[in-house]
Amino acid sequence: MKLRMNFSGKNESPSRRPSPRATLGIGLALLALQLLASPLLALGQQPNASEDQVKAAYLLNFAKLAEWPRQVLPDGPSSLVIGVSGANEEFLDVLKAVVAGKIIGTHPLLVKPVSSEEDMKSCHIVFFRASERKHTQGAIEGVAQAGVLFVGEDESFLRQGGMINLVRDHGSVRFEVNSDALDRSQIHFNSKILALAKGSYGPSHAIAQDSPSPVEATRRLERSAPPQYPEIAQRMKLTGTVQVQAMVKPDGSVKEVKILGGHPLLADALAHAVMQWKYQPAPRETVEVVKFSFGPQ
Repeated sequence: MKLRMNFSGKNESPSRRPSPRATLGIGLALLALQLLASPLLALGQQPNASEDQVKAAYLLNFAKLAEWPRQVLPDGPSSLVIGVSGANEEFLDVLKAVVAGKIIGTHPLLVKPVSSEEDMKSCHIVFFRASERKHTQGAIEGVAQAGVLFVGEDESFLRQGGMINLVRDHGSVRFEVNSDALDRSQIHFNSKILALAKGSYGPSHAIAQDSPSPVEATRRLERSAPPQYPEIAQRMKLTGTVQVQAMVKPDGSVKEVKILGGHPLLADALAHAVMQWKYQPAPRETVEVVKFSFGPQ
């Protein structure tokens, strides 16, 4: 799924909680989708934000949505620290303005420049500017066991051990993830958040050989209802076609839904509706693909 955010202005330098079940409900999961689908929500919907402001908003949203091990970020009033490696004063000022006055849980946000591994070990997030590409891999290897979320903006960042990379694409800023590095860090995100990434770097997870694979099919619908057009999507004037994949049990009920494409707010609305659908029974589980177009009524 592609995640787009327009920007304008100068081109700046380039204890663990259980994961929610993938039933694609509403509540916190929907809020998380909104945050990463539109990072400028963190900027008060500024329509002409610069690239640096968009990236700063992403860092704020990652801080809101990540779950650190309790020993790394214990309960209490300690600061959640965002360090920037290779930062100039302009970017630091932008990031400080974006996080000013923000508190995540009981943790006020603190922004600081970092230039050594010892500096980075005192952070919860470290953002590597592209100018630091020659030093990135060594720094990550030296801090790998410290429970730090590594975010970058260089095309080689994930190959160097980074966890999340911010990338430019046709006037937009999107993010991609190294799921293997995230797993090793014990820093966790809701699976729906990771599904919004442009791409993933790292080994794929094999399906157990003793689990029969579902077959692709087109089963007749016995009960369905169209998705609701989310109010926030209407306010943002979001339109377009979305596509999801439904895993359907032999009895016709929907087991789970995977988003294949479209804007995340619209796709989540379709997925929530499809979870309530009922197909005709079949001898085994099947995979059904559903498309829906959202637009003004």
